[in-house]
Amino acid sequence: MSFDFSIGEEQRGFLETVDRFMARHLPPEEIRRRDREHVPPYDKLPAMGEAGLLALPIPAAHGGMGRDWRDVALVQMRLGERGYMAASIFNRVIGFGAMSLLAYGSAAQRAELLPRIAAGRLLIALALTEPEAGTDAASLRTRAERVSGGWRITGRKTWISDAAGADYMLVAARSRAGSEGAEGISMFLVPPRAPGIAMTQLPKVGNNAMPSWDIGLDGVEVGEDALVGEEGRGFRHLMSTLHYSRASMAATVTGCAQAAVSLALSHARERRQFGRPIGAFQAIRHRLADMQMRVDQSRLVVMHLAWAIASGAECRREAAQAKIVATECLQYVADHGMQVLASAGYSADGDMQRYWRDARLYSFGEGSNEIQRDIVARELGL
Repeated sequence: MSFDFSIGEEQRGFLETVDRFMARHLPPEEIRRRDREHVPPYDKLPAMGEAGLLALPIPAAHGGMGRDWRDVALVQMRLGERGYMAASIFNRVIGFGAMSLLAYGSAAQRAELLPRIAAGRLLIALALTEPEAGTDAASLRTRAERVSGGWRITGRKTWISDAAGADYMLVAARSRAGSEGAEGISMFLVPPRAPGIAMTQLPKVGNNAMPSWDIGLDGVEVGEDALVGEEGRGFRHLMSTLHYSRASMAATVTGCAQAAVSLALSHARERRQFGRPIGAFQAIRHRLADMQMRVDQSRLVVMHLAWAIASGAECRREAAQAKIVATECLQYVADHGMQVLASAGYSADGDMQRYWRDARLYSFGEGSNEIQRDIVARELGL
């Protein structure tokens, strides 16, 4: 049985809200349909907002609830367990959108955009990665030039999740000619349907409800008010908020990992071979025990990070650790779950193959686990 991290009636109420939301809007059969048909859950964001879920970390002054990150982590894990695509879009709305604006958006941007995020009526896609700037994101080449009344942006972005479905893209561009590395990069809010933008959807192995796009920006013009944060310090701004998106991802995939273990346990109890349930065989029992232990360890790391964020502690190492532990946990349990279910897991009609396909992204998505280990080593003084 999974450990219950809820700490009071309010937290249990949030989890019950998640259960009601998922039962009504994204039950298992609907999740399977959307995966098969590659339909993202953008249309469910207003209902998620109405349920109060997206308002959790947003201050009351901007239409939110002002809850700390421990509540956010609990909700994300439950969403991940009930339906990964719901937790994933929650992650991107909060981690890339709300927390970026809270950390370095202007007062006007926060006043205008945060209430819309809390209500589930605004989606911001992070446009950072480029063909030659993935793990080495600070080597990006997209440039922003000052023009009368604003900026002109030219370049290319790739593997940008949600770009076509977003209200804005948060585009990283080099705003100082001749700058290198992290210096001279700024962040801009760019409408994805602005003149000069061309998009091509990229086919993927998994995460079918999270469409990704290759984007060309050919002289796209935005106003002065599109600049988010200080000019030339955008990359540093991004680095200062990565612990939110990594915390979100870690909680999300931990919930999904629990769903994979639960499915494998159910199958092991029901599937009979040689006259008894396969869960009675030591090889299967030990495999399942290891799977659940991995999830419980991941949950502890996720909640430790949530505590660090809530307490205002510096948490670069905790965020990197949580991202590594949680994403490798999901890969482990999905792979071993496929072995437990065997042909039943390999069936395209089942859920385990979706966990297995989706899991592979996250050990390199949002910062590869090799880079996360470097971060941990640096924080240890190595």
